[in-house]
This record gives sequence, structure tokens and C-alpha cells, in this order.
Amino acid sequence: MHNTINNLSLIKKEINKINHNINIIAVTKTFKIDVIEPLLKFGHLHYGENKVQESNDKWSGIKSKYKDIQLHMIGKLQSNKVKIAVKLFDYIHSLDSMKLAKKISDEQSKINRNIKIFIQVNIGNEDQKNGILKKDLKDFYANIKKELNLDVIGLMCIPPIDANPEDVFKIMKNLNDELNLKELSMGMSSDYLKAANSGSTFIRIGSKIFGARN
Repeated sequence: MHNTINNLSLIKKEINKINHNINIIAVTKTFKIDVIEPLLKFGHLHYGENKVQESNDKWSGIKSKYKDIQLHMIGKLQSNKVKIAVKLFDYIHSLDSMKLAKKISDEQSKINRNIKIFIQVNIGNEDQKNGILKKDLKDFYANIKKELNLDVIGLMCIPPIDANPEDVFKIMKNLNDELNLKELSMGMSSDYLKAANSGSTFIRIGSKIFGARN
């Protein structure tokens, strides 16, 4: 059995003990298709990338071959890349401003697509991180609902390095519940079991499946 399939199967097994309804996003950024291909053939559906141009070059042909795969934009999305992004991606995890929300809404209505969207929360109020601050979240979500045709399905966060991830995940779960959102994108290779225990429904795993990046 191919190594990546083995790794993914082990992670699935661990997560299924906690909850069967968690989606594992295999984070494929920087990995070439020949590394990803075994997982595609194995039938894994969710893949994450963080650069629009790299993803477009890599995935546009593959998506026509494997019709059911779901591609997730998990990195910072620049406004000038939205046009390509809404054609390529099925999910965007990094909505972090009203300007970006409007751009996504405009571009997807032009091609009659409805991308599933997570609002990125800057849960630690960190200057270097993108995302909506906790104190602004309710208003931001209310404005989007009122003004734009966006399918916001949940919240996403990347915990501060020095924080206890369980504390962060608990706060995120509460925020998600307050907004009555169904999906929650949190947890990576280092803390995915804690995220699974805290109500995450989408977990983003790269190195634990593919090994270290170059």
C-alpha cells in the first residue's frame, strides 16, 4: 500500500473514533501531482491549496478527470485572484474582509457558481495574521447575509503558536454555534485530534499525510 494512503487511513481511523462526520482535507500545496495521484486513485475527495496560480496549473486538468474531488482554498486570497479562484475552488476557507466578500460574490454570480465559504477568524488578535477579529465577527456576518449572495457555511482559524489549541477550538466552536453555522474548519497535522474532539468538521492535514515539504 502506498505510504500516503497508509498515512491517511491511520488518521481516518483515529478521527472516526471521535466522529465519523469529519472531512480530512489533504493539504497538497507544493506537492506535485505524481505524489497526490495515489490518493486520487484511492478515492480521497478533499484537497487543500494555498496559492491560486499554482493550484490552477496543477488542478484544472485533474478536476476534469476526477469529477468528484473538492478543492479547498486555504491560503490568503488576493482580490485580483478571485476570478480564477471561483472557477477552480469548491470551498474558500479564508474570507477575511468585506472587500473580498463582495469580489467573490460578484465573480461567482457571473459564472453562476456558489462556492462554500468559511470566514477566517483572527482568534488571537495577531497583527501578522489575516482574519476577522472576534469582536467584529457578528456584524461582519450579519452584513454579508444582508448584502451578498454568499454561502457562508462556517468559521476557520489558525491558533496562535503560543496558545493552548483546545482553548482556542472551544472558543471557535462557541462562536460558530452563536452564528448557527454547521461547519467548522480547524485542526492541522499537529493538533487535529484536539480539533476533532472540539467539534471541527474539516481538518487540514499536510505533512502527516505527505511527509515534510521541500
